[in-house]
Amino acid sequence: MNKLKITALAGGVGGAKLAHGLAQVLAPEDLTVIVNTGDDFEHLGLTICPDLDTVCYTLANLANPETGWGRKDETWNAISNIEKLGGDSWFRLGDSDLATHIERTRRLREGQTLTQVTQDFCEAWGIKHKILPMTDSPVRTIVNTDEGELAFQEYFVHRRCEPRVKSFRFDGVDGAEPTVGVKEAIKSADVIVLCPSNPWVSIDPIIKTLTPTLHPSGTMSLKRRGRFIVAVSPIIGGKAIKGPAAKNVCGIKYRSFGVGCGKTLPKRP
Repeated sequence: MNKLKITALAGGVGGAKLAHGLAQVLAPEDLTVIVNTGDDFEHLGLTICPDLDTVCYTLANLANPETGWGRKDETWNAISNIEKLGGDSWFRLGDSDLATHIERTRRLREGQTLTQVTQDFCEAWGIKHKILPMTDSPVRTIVNTDEGELAFQEYFVHRRCEPRVKSFRFDGVDGAEPTVGVKEAIKSADVIVLCPSNPWVSIDPIIKTLTPTLHPSGTMSLKRRGRFIVAVSPIIGGKAIKGPAAKNVCGIKYRSFGVGCGKTLPKRP
């Protein structure tokens, strides 16, 4: 019997945990994880990819087991000194984590793609399964709140999800092109898993990036005969497993249950 090829769409902590579980039971050639990059942002002159790094750290067994994000056994010398000098310190970057961002930024400025950089980092960390950013083009999540528009990390980390959410926008998504690897991972998948990540700010950006490629009249579709699509809700008993999902549900007028997530996921791209 042929093995099933699984492609997982993931955001940060919740998605990373399911991706890690899948990686324990699936061979490297049978699992590809496509990761949201809408949370990416520039900070301290560096390109930060929170979801991508969380997935990579988790599969490499480098993630902080207490938080699910960041690095285990982390030190904080750099950010402490930045704070003393009056620099921005609201986004807590540990020393090992900073090394990732510094090297990524250097490579991107030299002309490498985010996909290439991620592949090299995965090899360095001993990750055998394929992890792909949803696109090499910049996409930025903007949160429309009762206090005005905020970049996602400003809303999520700096403001601690305090402003009430009205809607989300993904700047750059209309011109973002899925990479060849992402297209192939979708096309060849027998099962597509929507991980328990925030459906509004983690899964939806991936779907919207894929939409032009996956249009039903095109060469392939998210839905096709014989393919299973499995969606795992990030909300259990009305509460988010991790992150702001439950609050987002309420803010945009859905009941805070898994059904709210299900209604948000597109029926077809």
